[in-house]
Amino acid sequence: MTLATTELFIALLTAHMLADFVFQTTGMVLNKKRPAALLMHGIHVFVLTALFSGGAMWLSLAIAASHIAIDAIKVYFAPDSLRTYLTDQAAHIAILLGVALWVPNSALTGLWPLLPPDGIKLSLMISGLIAASMAGGPAVGYLMARYKVAAQPQGLENAGRIIGLMERGLIYLMILIGEPAGIGFLIAAKSILRFDTVSKDQKISEYVIIGTLASFGWALAVSLIATSTLFRLGY
Repeated sequence: MTLATTELFIALLTAHMLADFVFQTTGMVLNKKRPAALLMHGIHVFVLTALFSGGAMWLSLAIAASHIAIDAIKVYFAPDSLRTYLTDQAAHIAILLGVALWVPNSALTGLWPLLPPDGIKLSLMISGLIAASMAGGPAVGYLMARYKVAAQPQGLENAGRIIGLMERGLIYLMILIGEPAGIGFLIAAKSILRFDTVSKDQKISEYVIIGTLASFGWALAVSLIATSTLFRLGY
């Protein structure tokens, strides 16, 4: 890909990550079958895409329309599963890549060229952080749904989700700054804190191990993709 194509794709990807995982509330997700909620999400996609593409309005409208169409197909016709979630995200990203390949210079007449030289680097780092931490939550959640332990001890509300976000975010940052050894300390700390709980029940122990490995694996994969992309771009 040319530099213009890569930069536009990263800009569009950042807008997508923000729209899907930062600005899309839990209420919007739960009410996606309502046209108003789906339309509001589409507006978020349009505004963020326009912002990150430098004001390319026709491009932003096309991406927002395709985003709404893909989400509508997902919520009305597809089962709520890991496969559906991954397919949905892959479809969105494929559209963004196709747009970047088709019209790589579409953003050059907008605000994008006025950004500082490190703007693309910052965009990539932001999208990587969101993909590693927030996008990983639903993926791990869908994977673990089949292994729900009936006797799982009660904890703080949403504590597991917050812990997952933090651990994946920390892994991403450690890889980004070149300190992967810190991940070992993170694993050790989590093992010590969970020892009393998992040592008393084999099912809970296996549930925690699968969830931890899935969460860490997702974060590592995204982190390596982000760092290798930064390296190829010369950052």
